[in-house]
Amino acid sequence: MHPLEAYLRDLRDIHTSGAGVPETSGYPALSNLFNEVGKDLKPKVRCVITIANAGAGLPDGGLFTRDQFQRAKDAEPKEGQLPARGAVEVKPPAEPVDVTKDSKQVQRYLGRYGLVLVTNYRDFLMVGRDAHGHTLPKEGFTLAESESDFWQAAAHPRKTATEQGERFVEYLKRAMLAVAPLSDPQDVAWFLASYARDALARI
Repeated sequence: MHPLEAYLRDLRDIHTSGAGVPETSGYPALSNLFNEVGKDLKPKVRCVITIANAGAGLPDGGLFTRDQFQRAKDAEPKEGQLPARGAVEVKPPAEPVDVTKDSKQVQRYLGRYGLVLVTNYRDFLMVGRDAHGHTLPKEGFTLAESESDFWQAAAHPRKTATEQGERFVEYLKRAMLAVAPLSDPQDVAWFLASYARDALARI
């Protein structure tokens, strides 16, 4: 099953049950999505939900590389490490990521982790800082323009995955490799090829 289809199915089931909480009930679906996409990266990237306080509060998650774990099967990274691919801040689908990115919470995370992936489950936005320390929105991806549109898309996960899945996964791959050094020509080539695949899918 395509990662986007599985993600939407999980969220749809939680939503239609009427028993979920708008923000936190979707954490497992989000973690599974990141881990499914991250397992094919070099180095592999794994999501840990609710990481320890490293002096800036408790981020909803962190994106760690494989070498940050004692062993591949470990559920938690080695103690005291910051997530190499940044923190994750999650809000409910009704809250715009453009508002969240400017929050004091995200500012604290940026100061500590340098990079934050902000999402409301339907919008994803990488946020960093410029040379002067100001918030710098980076690349983003929108699955649906509104909360109602998102739940409509989630009601048809296979159709949505067919229409947006390739571009969405390519975006997540770029996001999870955003702070990876690009000194190796192969890394540069990968990013260029990823953008080319995204452009082709748009066409």
